[in-house]
Amino acid sequence: MENTRGVLLLSHVGFSFMEDLVAAVTARGLKTYVLSSLPEPAHQGSRPQALADLADDVRVSAGHVLTPRDVEDHLDRLQAAGASVQCCLTVWEGYRHLMALANARLGVPDLDDKQVLQLRDKLTLRNRLADAGLSRARATVLTPQTLAARRREGGRYFVKPVSGIASFGTFPLTPDTTWEDLERIAAEARADTVYASAFTTDPDPHDPAAPPPPAPAPASAAADSGAPRHTPTTPTSPTAPHAAPHGTAHATGRGTNGMDFLIEDYIPGREFSFEVLVVDHEPHVVAVHEKCEVTETAGTVLENACVSPPTSLTPQQTAAGIRWVSSVLDTLGLGWGCFHIEARHTPSGWDLIEVNPRVGGSLISPSVAALTGGPGLLDLWLDLLLAARRPAAYRTTLAGLSYTADGTTPSPNATFFRVFFAGPGTIRTVTVNDDLPLPPALSHVLLQPGDVVESAAREVFCGQVLWRMDRDGREAVLPDLLPASERALEIVYETEHR
Repeated sequence: MENTRGVLLLSHVGFSFMEDLVAAVTARGLKTYVLSSLPEPAHQGSRPQALADLADDVRVSAGHVLTPRDVEDHLDRLQAAGASVQCCLTVWEGYRHLMALANARLGVPDLDDKQVLQLRDKLTLRNRLADAGLSRARATVLTPQTLAARRREGGRYFVKPVSGIASFGTFPLTPDTTWEDLERIAAEARADTVYASAFTTDPDPHDPAAPPPPAPAPASAAADSGAPRHTPTTPTSPTAPHAAPHGTAHATGRGTNGMDFLIEDYIPGREFSFEVLVVDHEPHVVAVHEKCEVTETAGTVLENACVSPPTSLTPQQTAAGIRWVSSVLDTLGLGWGCFHIEARHTPSGWDLIEVNPRVGGSLISPSVAALTGGPGLLDLWLDLLLAARRPAAYRTTLAGLSYTADGTTPSPNATFFRVFFAGPGTIRTVTVNDDLPLPPALSHVLLQPGDVVESAAREVFCGQVLWRMDRDGREAVLPDLLPASERALEIVYETEHR
């Protein structure tokens, strides 16, 4: 009898780490059923066929943004065809609520779709955690009036979209920040086919481009692959949109083309991320990454390099961070799933940057694989979904990979990775430098000669490189590797960017 057991994968415009996801599902003896939104025009002729060559079944929607109806109809079609869909998975945070809807229909324990949408409302989330004593910062909606008032006060504040993705439009307030700057960022967001839907508080957004419906892709056309895209218009990371829950309205000035911004107290300290899997309200921290280089620019925040385990935390400080993460999850009622929780630490304690209900972007999942010596974060999340109805054995395996309550990790390994961002200009060459203190374990080059990078209020990924080392020997390697890694990728532009 033919095996029809498989996993539904949701892809945004034909990408979203589909190669990685398909490989993980296939390795478990399962079929891959992919539902993708319509790729951008430059990829409509090639990407559906690339997916067809990759997965067992793919369906491409008529619009650039998947909707709840798309997911419901596709599940109906699969089930009518005899497919046994075990669970649904996506790394595109803008579809995380759709994944939750699908898993609810399939009877798979997961977050509720309303919980996902509430996490995307950063304004309400910040103040909810402040009310619970878990954040020292407060946020308010940004209008021309509140912008002028905060500038007059002269304190330290941070601006970000209420609902956003990656670091698009996030920046510290300066005396030179104007409302026109926000209008420009909002216009840029609305013009971005890939990202536009991430900035709405509507859980069922309209298609930003609204193209005429194409001929449907054949049902056998393979799934949207997970590899990063080789153009400057899509980041490699699955970094995600955060939108307000349905029915939530913030009293914004709507002067920024319907894109809402907030302004919050600036959170000082070194920045970290906790990679967490939650099994029936029991959190397991499988990795903690320290962001050893963060660059705050006028229009975005660039996270240049990460190391794990952290080098600047004691086990006691890590343990306090794990307890704080558990309190955040408990306060928000987040009982199932994978989370990339970004936070900052000072001597006075921990404070939140974001709660992302997905794997971290860039090389977070491969870093976890290098740390565990086996499964990456994508693998662990997939296994959680597949085991969620009977999680006892999975929970035991996960506990053996996770930090203990005293803030120590069972892993003998350490990782360091660097992300390279492109500046405006035309790419001539991108090469991996082999003259480094330690050979990379993994390198990705994401832009190609001839790619044109425009000036934007979000990061444009050019490449990324990961190193693995023994944790006990890290201090002998990292001091030389850290500065040398800055030249691990050599980027040459046709015209020198400004």
